[in-house]
Amino acid sequence: MAFVSVVEDDAAVRELITCTLQSAGFDVHAYACGEDMLREYGRMETPQAILLDIMLPGIDGFETLRRLREKEDFAVPVIFLTARTTEVDKVSGLNQGADDYITKPFGVLELIARVNAVIRRAGQRTGKPGVQAMEQGGLVMDTTGHILYVDGKKTELTYKEFEMLRYFMKNTGMVLTREMLLNKIWGIEADIETRTVDMHIKTLRKKLGRCGDYIKTVRGVGYRFEV
Repeated sequence: MAFVSVVEDDAAVRELITCTLQSAGFDVHAYACGEDMLREYGRMETPQAILLDIMLPGIDGFETLRRLREKEDFAVPVIFLTARTTEVDKVSGLNQGADDYITKPFGVLELIARVNAVIRRAGQRTGKPGVQAMEQGGLVMDTTGHILYVDGKKTELTYKEFEMLRYFMKNTGMVLTREMLLNKIWGIEADIETRTVDMHIKTLRKKLGRCGDYIKTVRGVGYRFEV
């Protein structure tokens, strides 16, 4: 489970961010000001990402990040949160060393995707594993935690359904025959008659709601995933 620190002085926004990230499988520690987070930093597990509001009471987000950068071996990706929207503000934030920048108000899916992205990039730089996410057309798949979100709503899939959807999303636009699906998902290589694939496709489409239409039937051949 990835650990994320959140620094946001607005209690309602802080609670929204915390609940959103927890619903996506993150462990979250939230703070109302930069001083509180700086006091705690180093005393506990190092977060895999920090969400940092710019307009904070006391020291602002820029100063908080500057002090974090002074710490030995600090390499945690930081996303600035702010209501500021001008290009100068964004450039200033990125020049301070932030890895990304989210303007309020933001969507739930965007927040989850941005956090996953910076953790994934940090993992690629350091060789450490991060949260792996696949995103297409309203579907956000956390392949590390085996969690799927459909239009921001957590959706329960069986193991086979999850693996089938992952296989489809990795091969978008490609026609996958029933034999290929049987081989990949069930490990069945024999050329046998079975309705197993079709039955699982039916239940998967139903669980995906409107996104179930992404799984197209190619008559006499198999299925194709297309957003």
